[in-house]
Amino acid sequence: MTARRIRLAVVGGGSTYTPELADGIARLGESLPVEELVLVDPDAVRIEVVAGLTSRILAAAGSTCRVTTTDDLEAAATGVDAVLVQLRVGGQAARGRDESWPLECGCIGQETTGAGGLAKALRTIPIVLDIARRVRAVNPEAWIVDFTNPVGMVTRALLDDGHRAVGLCNVAIGFERLFAERLGVEPERIELDHAGLNHLSWELGARIRNDDGTPTEVLDRLIDEHGDALVAETELPLPLLRSERFIPSYYLRYYLEHDELVALAADRPSRATQVAALEAELLELYADPALDHTPPELRGRGGAYYSDAAVGLLASLLGTGAARDHIVNVRNRGILPFLDDEAVIEVRASVGPDGIRPHPVPAVPPLAAGLIAHVARYEQLGVEAALHGGRDRVVRALLAHPLVGQYATAQALADRLIAENQEWLPWAR
Repeated sequence: MTARRIRLAVVGGGSTYTPELADGIARLGESLPVEELVLVDPDAVRIEVVAGLTSRILAAAGSTCRVTTTDDLEAAATGVDAVLVQLRVGGQAARGRDESWPLECGCIGQETTGAGGLAKALRTIPIVLDIARRVRAVNPEAWIVDFTNPVGMVTRALLDDGHRAVGLCNVAIGFERLFAERLGVEPERIELDHAGLNHLSWELGARIRNDDGTPTEVLDRLIDEHGDALVAETELPLPLLRSERFIPSYYLRYYLEHDELVALAADRPSRATQVAALEAELLELYADPALDHTPPELRGRGGAYYSDAAVGLLASLLGTGAARDHIVNVRNRGILPFLDDEAVIEVRASVGPDGIRPHPVPAVPPLAAGLIAHVARYEQLGVEAALHGGRDRVVRALLAHPLVGQYATAQALADRLIAENQEWLPWAR
């Protein structure tokens, strides 16, 4: 560990997530001593509000970290150790459309899954690549840490383009905290066999690390004794968890309960509508000059434990904290033998200043492996569509997705996707 001070830039610094990141920096500053947090955002009004609360959170905790703002990416990236990317191209309005028009074709509308997820990837990947290239031009040593969805596809595009990048999601740390709470141990003692893709992952094992370093396997205990909590977290039937002896992420329900969710969507407000209302409420709260902590309303925004995951990863990656394991999005390189080496997977890896080394995982059961392989091929084709454009590539990616898979449906979805996103697809205008 080192006493050197860290400088970070956050692209999408006006996000309502940013104060949570500041809270993590304040709480965990011993492992990640941040000297400057540069918030980058084109929305001058919004970033002023967010930066104000961010500064107050840090000051209230006694942190000496200073917060600066800019819309100049190159200036922000110069001299920083890492750039965090947490943007949403098109905002909640585009997300709302992603969640609605697929329903007209009988398909789920969701921001990372299915046709809606492809739409987000097509809007996002070119912009994130442009950001990364501009960062590399002024600071080739900076790490790019992507929290922008769809994380797996964005990370693959970054790595394909030669960037020093890693993807991060909060699903695994959420399980770590849940398991620790249920078992009455510290979260740091939980070790997961986490395997799959971003937003399509499974816990194939879970262990408590004992004081003497030996492991105690607890996955069966969690399923057998804490099934109700797992059902609440995953929204999947307990008999599935008990028969298959794994714990999948929440996102598996979009595959296993697809038709039911499509039917229910007609009678429910979209998640985008809910989040837009919550963001307006949060920004109003953030503007209060007396507020110097994250308000409880922020928990409804999603992304729980994002700050802990981000700060922990950065501390290990930059060498200011201990090298340790984190669950990240990285190249496969033989870890899942049924995928190409170039695929991007989400697994536990040893992270330190000398790099990221994924750990082997247990054999993935066929029920999970088949779906992972299917979606990984869709992600490959989705990245190609994002990079090169063209209606045929969009149709091809949709045909490869297990929630679409029919030619007429893929054709109709492609036309709607292109029509709804022409503002961000130069090749479609």
